[in-house]
Amino acid sequence: QVQLVESGGGLVQAGGSLRLSCAASGRTFSTYGMGWFRQAPGKEREFVGSISWSGSGTNYADSVKDRFTIVGGNAKSSVHLQMNSLKPEDTAVYYCVAYMIRAPVRLSAPDYWGQGTQVTVSS
Repeated sequence: QVQLVESGGGLVQAGGSLRLSCAASGRTFSTYGMGWFRQAPGKEREFVGSISWSGSGTNYADSVKDRFTIVGGNAKSSVHLQMNSLKPEDTAVYYCVAYMIRAPVRLSAPDYWGQGTQVTVSS
């Protein structure tokens, strides 16, 4: 009921920046917020960060804290991930996610996933 499409991935040198975008469509009015996960080869998907529509509250994984920033676009329809000071270990497929309104909201268990976009950080 909610479709997510990521864009903006690519190849960047270590220390560089990249901005990912996600467009949401469908029943976005029923979402609590949106966020990002990532998955490196051979590893499980990892929570990156999220933003809630109410108060624009954000949460970040310690591994990206102070380097990545999540910013909402149009209300409940888009989100961006600004990635600065990129490191080779940030290389992964990045997935946009959306959370339905529920009690409680579990940031580790999104309800909808995008198809993913590749981010590669070279040394």
